[in-house]
Amino acid sequence: MATLLLLRHGQIDANRKGLWHGSTDSSLTWRGRRQARKTARHLAHNQRPIDAIYTSPLERCVHTAEQIANNMAVKPVVVEALREYGIGDWEGLAFQHLTQTHDFISRATRDLNFAPPGGESLSAVAERIVPALKEIHEAHPEDAQILVVSHGAALAVALSTLIDRTPTRWVDYQFSNCSLTELVLSPAPYVNFFNSTQHL
Repeated sequence: MATLLLLRHGQIDANRKGLWHGSTDSSLTWRGRRQARKTARHLAHNQRPIDAIYTSPLERCVHTAEQIANNMAVKPVVVEALREYGIGDWEGLAFQHLTQTHDFISRATRDLNFAPPGGESLSAVAERIVPALKEIHEAHPEDAQILVVSHGAALAVALSTLIDRTPTRWVDYQFSNCSLTELVLSPAPYVNFFNSTQHL
């Protein structure tokens, strides 16, 4: 059956510093580029080929996807709905500051319609990324393996919504940079493996 191979982008400077980057754009660090190259080599030697690649429009995901596509005859397709959970005026703040000063995680989880100034709510993220994943899945035959390059928080919201049937469990899904997660959507959503980093 068709599977979605979820890949979080390689490291960026904000990841290294513990900052929420959200919809802010930036390039991969040296380590992030190395992670992407290692992931590309791993997938190129995988027994099951990648039939299609979809990516968030943000540079960190596009560059990660391009590293992998370089080893394959597959061109990445940019999907706007795969972008990161945007938190508006609070982007660039440390996770610790977001917790201690704004109580962001708890507020977003308690009230699915809560959105930081200029940012998105948890429900808004779920309402764009889950349909996008389903559309990607339905566009390919049953035996396809599809690579989806996205972001830690956005993918966490997607898995929580699909597996737990609520986005409120998003904090239970922690994705490492360039980790791989295999998601099956049909007949019911489940995960074959989660946050695998052995290839790194």
